[in-house]
Amino acid sequence: MDFTYTEVQQMLQDQVQKFVQKSYDFETRNQIMESDQGYSKEFWQLFAELGWLAVPFSEEDGGLGGSAVDLIVMMEEFGKANLVEPYTSTAVLCGTLVAGLCEGEQKQELVEKIIGGEIQLACAYIEQQSRFNPFNVETTASVDGDVISLSGKKIGVLNGEAADQFIVIARESGASLDKEGLSAFLVAADAEGLSQRSYPTVDGKRAAEIELNNVPVIARLGTGGAAADALQGAIDRATVGVCAEAVGALESLLQRTVEYSKTRKQFGTPIGTFQALQHRMADMFIECQLARSIVMMAAMSLDSQDSADEQTRAVSAAKSRIGKAIKAVGQEAIQIHGGIGMTDELDVGHYFKRVTALDIQFGDGEYHTERYASL
Repeated sequence: MDFTYTEVQQMLQDQVQKFVQKSYDFETRNQIMESDQGYSKEFWQLFAELGWLAVPFSEEDGGLGGSAVDLIVMMEEFGKANLVEPYTSTAVLCGTLVAGLCEGEQKQELVEKIIGGEIQLACAYIEQQSRFNPFNVETTASVDGDVISLSGKKIGVLNGEAADQFIVIARESGASLDKEGLSAFLVAADAEGLSQRSYPTVDGKRAAEIELNNVPVIARLGTGGAAADALQGAIDRATVGVCAEAVGALESLLQRTVEYSKTRKQFGTPIGTFQALQHRMADMFIECQLARSIVMMAAMSLDSQDSADEQTRAVSAAKSRIGKAIKAVGQEAIQIHGGIGMTDELDVGHYFKRVTALDIQFGDGEYHTERYASL
């Protein structure tokens, strides 16, 4: 089996690497993280000009092919730079939902806005009682002729503060745990009856809790009551994306730990010469390679003709394995750096916070291990 990147994938990788080296150092990231928006609008437009926002979409929808392998090539480089831009929430999660549910002019208009960098989106699907089950939804959609209004509460809405519009998952029929009866609705961020509480996340990004009180919708995406499969597919694709991002971040943690061990001295000797630490860093390297391999397997499964269950199993296998790598590599990096590894002045602590957040996002290792076993 050939694991070498295609010419297009190598170009994407090189583009991101050059962008990071030129424009996205540690200080720049911190300034962006502390800004009012929480991301750089200038860089977001650059992403659009370079075609990066088109990567998750098929050529039929105006994108670059929609390949999961293309996506992980780019996401791994994003992880190495610890980017704070809301790529996963807008382009991957919401973009995949739009592509999977919408048709005709509705799809064309939304996809063009995403690819052109004209709109920020956030997917509001998690509720307080949901845990990691995306179908555990109590938010309701009331239909009165042509008017649809939503009522309920959503938590953990990534990019909620900066979003121009939300894609809200609500129930049109059925009980709170039913897969059937779920629909996706487009809602304006400033809609009457919508209130939100925004907050910074541990890894430097932004999220929000939103409350909906008879909020009017802009439109329903796709057919009423039939959004569950598209939602699960979008979450699975986004899961593979954040797994690749974690691989990139873990690679950076390994690289920085090795460099630090060559300069930090104890008893007049660089600690990197101590055999015990060499063994620990060798174990970190192995964990990184195992993580990259299984993420590649999951991406290739999504791009193949595998059944839905086989693709789901591949995604869960990757997320479960990534969780183990995050704990192993992240904790070793902090321990070898010592106290300085936990300070905000060193980027290692920021990478550790990011991979810790990625471990939980879209389901932790325990959840995905159980999901894998259930299929």
